[in-house]
Amino acid sequence: MVNTGTLNLVKLEITRALRNKKYIFFTLLYPAALFLMLGGTLDGTTKVMGTELTMPAFYMVAMASFGALTAVLVGNAERIAKEREAGWVRQLRLTALPGHGYVLGKTASAGVLSLPAILVVFLVAAVAKGVRFEAWQWLALTGSIWAGSLVFAALGVAIGYLASADNVRPLSMLFYFGLSILGGLWMPTAAFPQWLQDICEWLPTHAYAGLGQAIELGGAPHAKDVAILAVYFVLFTGAAAWLYRKDSLKA
Repeated sequence: MVNTGTLNLVKLEITRALRNKKYIFFTLLYPAALFLMLGGTLDGTTKVMGTELTMPAFYMVAMASFGALTAVLVGNAERIAKEREAGWVRQLRLTALPGHGYVLGKTASAGVLSLPAILVVFLVAAVAKGVRFEAWQWLALTGSIWAGSLVFAALGVAIGYLASADNVRPLSMLFYFGLSILGGLWMPTAAFPQWLQDICEWLPTHAYAGLGQAIELGGAPHAKDVAILAVYFVLFTGAAAWLYRKDSLKA
């Protein structure tokens, strides 16, 4: 059963984020604008290199995934690092909230905040570029991209405990842009040299984008992509929990 303190923490995190103007711009508006710039400039018949997807369809999934990544990674890491510096985390440890509840609460709240980013990109793609899918595909796309964002929410928690308030932004940005570019969210990885493609296919963002691309083509997400994301989720969650306990010993 989920601890009451964890649920309260989730509610608090969501309320704080919705009051943040940076969240509104970078999470909701920025990915949609990038979709119009990258995928909305060509007609709906142009295929993306290395795929059977049209430009609007490819970049709809890519930018929805990028928006979810923005919501759960950068902001989450920076908030945690600043909370540690301000002593907020030490205050939480005086309550009944267990360590795993804190990590779960941070991950879950970040995941909830990724949903609006996904829906806004979908809406822009449907209205501005006429992207159309079956009802089950829209539901499956929303569910898979949302669920996949939890992997990066856990990474955000880990970075927040790994970095100090002074260096958390450059570190989170390194992961943010590195994973986005190499994972194929900004451009198809088929344009990369073969040796780099071989590396990219094992990155979590590559598997993440692959979930939606498979659904757009009328199939189910590939087992390899699901397995890669599951492994990364375990690794990131484990790292976040370990770093939380390590930080607790210092306090």
